[in-house]
Amino acid sequence: MINSPHEKELSLLSDLISTFQFLATPNSLVLMAIGTSLGVMVGAIPGLTGAMLIALTLPLTFSMSGESALVLLISMYVGSVSGGMITATLLRMPGTPASIMTTLDGYPMAKQGKPGRALGLGVVASFVGGMISWGFLVALAGPMAGWSTKFGPFEFFALVMMAMVLIASVGGNSLMKGLLAGFLGILATMPGTTPATGQLRWTFGVHAMDDGFKLLPVLIGLFAVNQIIRDIAHLDEPMEKIELKREGMFLSLKDWLKNLPNLVRSSVIGTWIGILPGIGANVGSVVAYSAARSMSKTPEEFGHGSEEGIIASESANNATVGGALIPLIAMGIPGSVIDAILLGALVIHGLQPGPLLFEQNPEAVYVVMGTMFLANLFMLAFMFVSLGWLSKLASIPRAYLLPAILTCCVIGSFALGNRIFDVWVMLGFGVFGFVLERMKIPLAPFVIGFVLAPIAEEHLCAGLMQTGGSYWPLITRPISLIFCFVAVFLLFFSIARHIKKTPKRSDE
Repeated sequence: MINSPHEKELSLLSDLISTFQFLATPNSLVLMAIGTSLGVMVGAIPGLTGAMLIALTLPLTFSMSGESALVLLISMYVGSVSGGMITATLLRMPGTPASIMTTLDGYPMAKQGKPGRALGLGVVASFVGGMISWGFLVALAGPMAGWSTKFGPFEFFALVMMAMVLIASVGGNSLMKGLLAGFLGILATMPGTTPATGQLRWTFGVHAMDDGFKLLPVLIGLFAVNQIIRDIAHLDEPMEKIELKREGMFLSLKDWLKNLPNLVRSSVIGTWIGILPGIGANVGSVVAYSAARSMSKTPEEFGHGSEEGIIASESANNATVGGALIPLIAMGIPGSVIDAILLGALVIHGLQPGPLLFEQNPEAVYVVMGTMFLANLFMLAFMFVSLGWLSKLASIPRAYLLPAILTCCVIGSFALGNRIFDVWVMLGFGVFGFVLERMKIPLAPFVIGFVLAPIAEEHLCAGLMQTGGSYWPLITRPISLIFCFVAVFLLFFSIARHIKKTPKRSDE
């Protein structure tokens, strides 16, 4: 056991050196390049998302080491958030939800004959936002993990409940729909084995349900199959496309110094919103865009090709990546839908997210940090070199893409446990996700509820066993009391805000 500060420093130095050696190997660099480029390409194709790509790739990592799997998946994460700006700018079709705000100014600027400048602004803003959030990841993940070692089961339960309330309250325009989605996600975790007693529940006599619904088929169904169903209805939709011109793509130092305050502010906003569980890059982009507009000297230009708008949107949505990874590796709490999939990847590869990850597998933590740093460099180089042909990806007919994607979905779900039941689960949740979105019910609260509910139940059961069935520690322990208070405050605040908005809608 390491006790002295000198021994700790030597151990840390040894871990850092071994991580550097691992990331510098040809295998790691190739995985990083493949992951980043695939992420950018998938992000650039409207209808395909990073969550879909990572969910489909997860089964392919079963034969890899945990660290190699993290290199590939984190690189895909970084690339997918960045790639959406290409079609948002050239087609007015955001490749990912995170690029919705980029569409407002990127496309008008491209229509004005400056697509190269719009894309240049977006690429460098994406890189800077990613690097600033990487700095926060390195600085905050360790202290946050150390702080969370003081948590007992009741503290973790209260933290998860606070996260779930926060997720539901920001899950869309409707509070009730967000709460409903979260509740449905919790219900979907009920079939299987009870953590407290080990007894079966809600299996309805189907032995294949004894282990419940697996995370991977559910995620593939909700995002990939759901998207396939939606895209089938739009196979022949025409797309208005702008040809890429590289004029103005590389900006001067004066341009960046002028936009530096907006760049830093939006990156910090994106990082801190990324830390909040379940909110996501699209919300970070919206908040940073709104802040940039309110502080701009020319707010009237926003929505008509504003450079400030592109920079705010792209720096913020990429900064949420590093922010969302902080609670994931420090506390085991996913900060976004993609992080929920990464949480599953860590568990599948025998890595326990949270404080134990820093103690038992510190090299995995440093691999995550190092991969994010290098993947941002790969993303910057790849985007600038390949923007010309990347812009043509959007013109690939969906009729060729969808069958290939569906085949990958089936193979990925079946490979998890070699069970056809998982394929049916995938297809069922694909239809279910399609119905939810048709009813304007957001998927993010459902997914985070599905991921967090078992964690909450497990910690609650452990706490009750320690106290002989008493719930009092929830309010007698200071940390759990604070989390409970924040959860109740957020819930009532959201309800009050919803009630305040309701009369206005009815009067209109």
